[in-house]
Amino acid sequence: MTFHAGIRRGGTALAAVVAASVSGCQSMTRTAALGEPKVVAAPTAREKECLTRGMYFEANRSDDDGLMAVGTVIMNRLNSPDYPASICGIVGAPRQFAAGVLTKPMKDSEKERVERVAVALLAGKRHPGVKNALHFHVAGRTYGYPNMHYVALTGGNRFYEKTDRAGNRPAKLPEAVCKKDGGLVPVKVAFAALSPEGE
Repeated sequence: MTFHAGIRRGGTALAAVVAASVSGCQSMTRTAALGEPKVVAAPTAREKECLTRGMYFEANRSDDDGLMAVGTVIMNRLNSPDYPASICGIVGAPRQFAAGVLTKPMKDSEKERVERVAVALLAGKRHPGVKNALHFHVAGRTYGYPNMHYVALTGGNRFYEKTDRAGNRPAKLPEAVCKKDGGLVPVKVAFAALSPEGE
């Protein structure tokens, strides 16, 4: 059940639609004011696994650069009020990532490498070419929509930002935050507070 809640940060109220508490952080679907950070679920071991799975099944045959690019899109979506307020919600959303992304087995030989990239993403690293992109598709396809501004080609995928009607690219969104110890902290700070295993 959702309810409206005001969250105070530095004397500024962040009006948000907040859902039930998840791992010490509040999950939400939309911020009320543009430019305010979205409050999301904490990066628990399960959230790290969902990030790992999203990258693995969308760029598992690529190098770390391709994995980082897919992971950057996932983390960009975590910042956006237009997407679920958890990594697992983003990766598990219908028709967004590979079928069975949250349930299919992963090869142990690749899992450690992909997890290493996931940890770097949760700590704040991003693919520099992907920028603010929230979208990607298989590199072999082409689409003629005028609002697709391509920013990167890596890992067998093409990454793009959607422009508005005037052709303006989206502004960088504030980094998502978690509610922790009575305050709001960036996701990367919340993740750093976890044990080295991310649990």
